[in-house]
Amino acid sequence: MAKRVSVMDNHGVSKKASPSRVRVAVRLRPYMEKDDEKACVRGLDSQSLEIVNWRNQLETMQYQFDAFYGEAANQRDIYIGSVFPILPHLLIGQNASVFAYGPTGAGKTHTMLGNPNQPGVIPRAVKDLLQMTRAASSTTEEENWTYTLTMSYVEIYQEKVMDLLEPKNKDLPIREDKDHKILIPGVTQKTITTFSDFDEHFIPASQNRTVASTKLNDRSSRSHAVLLIKVQKNQQVPPFRQLTGKFYLIDLAGSEDNRRTGNQGIRLKESGAINSSLFTLSKVVDALNQGLPRIPYRDSKLTRLLQDSLGGSAHSVMVANIAPEQTYYFDTLTALNFAAKSKQIINKPFSQETTQAPAQPTMKRPRDDVETTQSRQLKKSKSDSTEESPDSSKDSTSKRKLNLASLKPSVVERLLKLDKILTEKGKMETQLLSTPKRERMALLKKWEESQMEIERLKERQKELEEKAMAAEARLEKSNSSECDLSDSSVSESTFRAPLRTRATSTAKAKKVLRVLPLQGLNRQQNAQEGIMVVEKKTRKATAGQENAPSWEATMRTELLQSGREKILNLLNSGSVKELKSLQKIGDKKAKLIVGWREVNGPLKNVEDLITMEGMSAKQVSSFLKANILTIVAS
Repeated sequence: MAKRVSVMDNHGVSKKASPSRVRVAVRLRPYMEKDDEKACVRGLDSQSLEIVNWRNQLETMQYQFDAFYGEAANQRDIYIGSVFPILPHLLIGQNASVFAYGPTGAGKTHTMLGNPNQPGVIPRAVKDLLQMTRAASSTTEEENWTYTLTMSYVEIYQEKVMDLLEPKNKDLPIREDKDHKILIPGVTQKTITTFSDFDEHFIPASQNRTVASTKLNDRSSRSHAVLLIKVQKNQQVPPFRQLTGKFYLIDLAGSEDNRRTGNQGIRLKESGAINSSLFTLSKVVDALNQGLPRIPYRDSKLTRLLQDSLGGSAHSVMVANIAPEQTYYFDTLTALNFAAKSKQIINKPFSQETTQAPAQPTMKRPRDDVETTQSRQLKKSKSDSTEESPDSSKDSTSKRKLNLASLKPSVVERLLKLDKILTEKGKMETQLLSTPKRERMALLKKWEESQMEIERLKERQKELEEKAMAAEARLEKSNSSECDLSDSSVSESTFRAPLRTRATSTAKAKKVLRVLPLQGLNRQQNAQEGIMVVEKKTRKATAGQENAPSWEATMRTELLQSGREKILNLLNSGSVKELKSLQKIGDKKAKLIVGWREVNGPLKNVEDLITMEGMSAKQVSSFLKANILTIVAS
């Protein structure tokens, strides 16, 4: 079981659950646009900065944080000043988190990842953690302790948790265990012992992350990336204690103004999901600062994962990235206001320790105690009987009889029922008991509903089979009666010739033959007239299938080909407004075509529209006919 501990460790860090405020560092990205444009923000010292007041250009607003890094600060300055001090807490079973926040194009991914020449927070932190665990294992005070590091890497893309280490694991759930720890069941975990092991897993996984180009950034992150490093400290001697610290390294996607990024189609949908999750993050911060009874962690997958980092049990550091250009003014102001609210959040970190000490016996009712003792005696007698030699089989049998005879009949009956239940439903009960009560009830309800649905489908299938058999019988009966009619006047081959086309034609033939007048004419003449009517109806019914599409057959080949080429060129190069000029294409379908074209490239044929969501073959055929006829008419 997990418990809180309050002793001092070898690193001098207290393990007691004491309040810890979220530390906020602000990093100002270097100037990237025109030299003649004025900057909207500037630093005052190592902890404060000022920004122009948008209501009055002659005034400025000042902010103070735990650290401020100007344009001259490098990656090492940010890491040593704000991130490195929280690493020792991981070695004593406490949680920590670092997340980069800011608008798109402000340098969040560069701060967290960096490049080979300027490594970011993530590679530096992993390298130092490996070195710290090796150094701690070599000391005499911890010679009976071992350290294990594992890593998991996921992204939150459009409110779905994707496993970057194993891309086939999509839309993973987020759960909370009995100790209120956040976990992701089914996520891939890789053990790392050296920095080379980390590089081997992390670099390919980073390439699986969703990125795209916008007007503000060539490689804009379209998802929130979360790297989890788990540090386990295990004691090799009794009482076999275990301390587990989790380190969350989070690269948030930037908030986006779609008017400036020019997002359309799928980019617009991604931007909406990003902004929605960041808005929920802001609501969580406001609720924590106001002391509200309900914190909306569950309103977003991002805030669900950040539950330990904001108002939870982690030492948290937020790096707010901002841009100096005037065009980023309102994005920078929003980021600074969010950072100012975040630094007021109080977390309560503590070390979570697991031991394998024997559990304390619980109080039992006298009757339960007696029954337990009797069941133990019964088990002991059975085990003793199996260990005895063949010579003492008679004695053991008599002892078992005496033991069973000494038990009450009601107790023996209950033991037999219990044994039957455990043997027949043991596996199912074990799986159900391993899940929380709510999930267990929901699973049972879903299973019952599925069984009822299966029964309904079986009854429906039986009814349909009976109706089909009855219809077949009626059809055979009517066919036999018509055959009798034709034998008396017309040859069999002549009467059945038009009935070989389709079943619908047969039905029409029956109807026509039944209403033909037979009075005043001879039987043979009426039958021949019926055959002629059947053939006429059959030709009309099959004309659409044999000669379709008739409008293409009556059109010259060169006009048809040029019309298709004009439509295909417009589909591949036209804007949303130009696509809306086509027949049967509205605003929604025009945006869908532009988004599909960005992801999959140009269309090879007009019929490729079928692969898009919401476009059926019938709609594509109607679209093609309407537009070609319009082009020819013009």
